[in-house]
Amino acid sequence: MERVAFMLRLKPGAADAYDEAHRQVWPEMLALLKCAEISEYSIFRRNELLILSLRVEVDFETAWQKIENDPVNLKWQQTMSAYFQPLDGDLKPGERFPMLHEVFYLP
Repeated sequence: MERVAFMLRLKPGAADAYDEAHRQVWPEMLALLKCAEISEYSIFRRNELLILSLRVEVDFETAWQKIENDPVNLKWQQTMSAYFQPLDGDLKPGERFPMLHEVFYLP
């Protein structure tokens, strides 16, 4: 099992709408995440900075490939894209998201 974290940035003024959307995540999106063996998914926010943390059964790339072209995920991502700032400067070559390196973990 792999623990993964990455960051995203919201557009100024989008925080309340983003928070509200996540109080009502679609059941079919939650089911899709579970089918991809994603668990313990948390999103933390400070102003516009988001830190997303999750567990994947195998690895993040494999889990993401299971959901990336699913119609439910595509619709969810399209809806959420209205809230995000572009990631251009935050991505390293080959990254989908600005991934964080785990330095410490206390189970």
